[in-house]
Amino acid sequence: MWHTAHGLSFAKGPSITDLYTMSIRLADFLLLRHELPVIDVRSEGEFLQGRIPQAINIPILNNEERVRVGTDYKKKGQAVAIQTGLDLVGPRLPEIIRSTHREAAGREVLVHCWRGGLRSAYFCQFVGAAQIRATPLEGGYKAYRQFVMEMFERPLRLITIGGCTGSGKTELLRNLSDAGEQVLDLEALAHHKGSVFGGLLQQPQPTTEQFQNNLFEALYVLDLSRPVWVEDESIAIGRIFLPDALWQQMSSSPIVELVLEKQQRISRLVAEYGPANRDEFIGAIQKITKRLGGLAQQQAIEQVRAGNMDAAIEILLSYYDRAYEFGLEKKMAAGRLRHQITWDGEHAASAVAELRNLSAQF
Repeated sequence: MWHTAHGLSFAKGPSITDLYTMSIRLADFLLLRHELPVIDVRSEGEFLQGRIPQAINIPILNNEERVRVGTDYKKKGQAVAIQTGLDLVGPRLPEIIRSTHREAAGREVLVHCWRGGLRSAYFCQFVGAAQIRATPLEGGYKAYRQFVMEMFERPLRLITIGGCTGSGKTELLRNLSDAGEQVLDLEALAHHKGSVFGGLLQQPQPTTEQFQNNLFEALYVLDLSRPVWVEDESIAIGRIFLPDALWQQMSSSPIVELVLEKQQRISRLVAEYGPANRDEFIGAIQKITKRLGGLAQQQAIEQVRAGNMDAAIEILLSYYDRAYEFGLEKKMAAGRLRHQITWDGEHAASAVAELRNLSAQF
């Protein structure tokens, strides 16, 4: 049951014990966050490391203040630490209340700190004195994170789309989503396309913690009784690692392989990476020198500098195709390869229709 602070006069100074009893459970919070503003009162550093996507950061203690309070807690005890926190917050209270008024816009706000403890309790007391109704999340961000990680343990009916580099896996995955299929677009969530070149022309990657939160949000709205399409990925996408429980499910899921002629793949990759900064592209080539071979690396770089991206991509595919074939052999030995779909790289609708017909078989 959701206990709110309706009707309580915060100006009279409710006890911290009373404030704790007026918290909202996570299940209710996850529903109401779409209707009410969510205020994250943790420090800026905590917020940047990982946050609930809808939350707005209004720190009750900033990074430096949090360190000072923590130091006092360890050396002098809780009572001194609380007083230190109150002394530090005092001068910033007007701005905290103004910011909360702006975000609340006359509505009640949902509030959380790390564990649903003193920070969110005091925040609710302070803004309550300014006639802003606020309800803290029971268990705080820690409870949300626990639920996030538990979500990845749930069984999924995954169907993996595989294929050589440049075969259009991402394009068809997104077309499947447009057609009403359930899709987890891991590369979009990670801001990375997976290979050593995958960070080119992309936004900075989120932290692994934030990636997990965003992935949870994508999973949470799906019907887990229906198939979920996902692209074949390694456990690492750039510098982000997939949750182990999800990776284990992906590693045993059935695979549908896309087959596309090499020249078509080259053309698609040139269109995709051609606009990239040449120096950054060359820097990515240099990261795979040992796997590509010194001579092939030199030739690929020369072609890039000459503006001949088709030739450069063809050289690079000599490595990527070998790596894909090696991985595919192991997947075939495990009985994971179920179907192959050959398409022309242009008519996505027909390929998507064929993929959707297959989904009923899994």
